[in-house]
Amino acid sequence: MLPKENRLRLDKDIKTLFAKGKGVFGVICGIKYRSNHLSVSRFAVVVGIKVSKKAVVRNRLRRQIRAMLRQELEHFRPGYDLMILVRPAAVNQTRDEIQTDLLKNLKKTPVL
Repeated sequence: MLPKENRLRLDKDIKTLFAKGKGVFGVICGIKYRSNHLSVSRFAVVVGIKVSKKAVVRNRLRRQIRAMLRQELEHFRPGYDLMILVRPAAVNQTRDEIQTDLLKNLKKTPVL
């Protein structure tokens, strides 16, 4: 689990990020990001019902991506809100393939 200070939780913040944030999208996941003028970066992971009808699958993907973010947390620049949008292609991929796509997309943002 991500530290509490690194979680993007408020609905208002998530809606603002979704509406006004810039995006980078790959095959497995996409990233919306926006500057937040805080001393930390905050993250949210969104796995919609279109990815899988089964909550077990959606929650597993969410946990895996949060673990990947936690491992890379010290490398992120502070002051950004990020939303990881998981696509349906992620269901059939291995953890390594998901991590590769996520890191490739993160490198396209000013956060990493």
